[in-house]
Amino acid sequence: MRRLALSAILLLSLVVAACGGPSDGPPPPLGRKFDESFIAAIPVDQQAEVIAAQNDHNVANRERAKAEADQREQKLQLDVARNEARAAKLDLDSASSRLKAAEQSADQNRINDATREKRGAELARNAADERVKYYTAYGNWLHRLLRYTQENTFWQEAKFELAKARLAQKNNIAPPGFNYDNFVQQEAQRAKRTDASRRKAEDAKNAALGARQKWLVIQGEADKVLGKKSQFPDPMSPTPARGTDPTMGAGGTTLGGDGARSDQQVPPADDAAGGSQP
Repeated sequence: MRRLALSAILLLSLVVAACGGPSDGPPPPLGRKFDESFIAAIPVDQQAEVIAAQNDHNVANRERAKAEADQREQKLQLDVARNEARAAKLDLDSASSRLKAAEQSADQNRINDATREKRGAELARNAADERVKYYTAYGNWLHRLLRYTQENTFWQEAKFELAKARLAQKNNIAPPGFNYDNFVQQEAQRAKRTDASRRKAEDAKNAALGARQKWLVIQGEADKVLGKKSQFPDPMSPTPARGTDPTMGAGGTTLGGDGARSDQQVPPADDAAGGSQP
């Protein structure tokens, strides 16, 4: 009985880890902060480093808020894409039924028309499925991107706390329990966490770009057969980013953009297969 219980616990642990459990949760807050009241009397012209670090922390907070907004938008896009994929499957089922009826009629013109219709419906369904995969991979990137911005926010805060501690040390200010090295270590630890989170975000972005390219190719094929240009949103379209970190931006709905919803659409069918990536 005990062995069975242990096996169940192990299985639950594996499931939690696979689903992004506590180890994938947001970072914990800083453990050490320096009370600004101890350096308030120091002339402002000597606090340039502290002020600059505080500004960087404010920018990081805004980037985190932007990443949160992008993730909310992506969830809506994914829900719509899934609904459209289900609709595309129904269209394919209908086209298949019409082709079967045409074949029974032995009318060759009708059969040819129904065959083309079914081929277009097949491509449309495949494109819809690939778009769901693309939006899912895009969401995975935004998840990693949000984690990065959260880590970076705490890193910038750690730099801010270190700047205050450094200013206090320079002015021989030592509140009870003050240890300058603790602030140095805290900043170094947060820098390491942020760097690791950045690498994960970059890997997720590359995976999303790969999924995007697969979708563009098959969507282009579907557009040619159907004879029309699709109007589906492409959140990772190569729009120049204008954020503080150019490696993080990708289009109008991602970090580094201008905050507006992307109006970039799928490239024309002739360009879809060779569309450039950011």
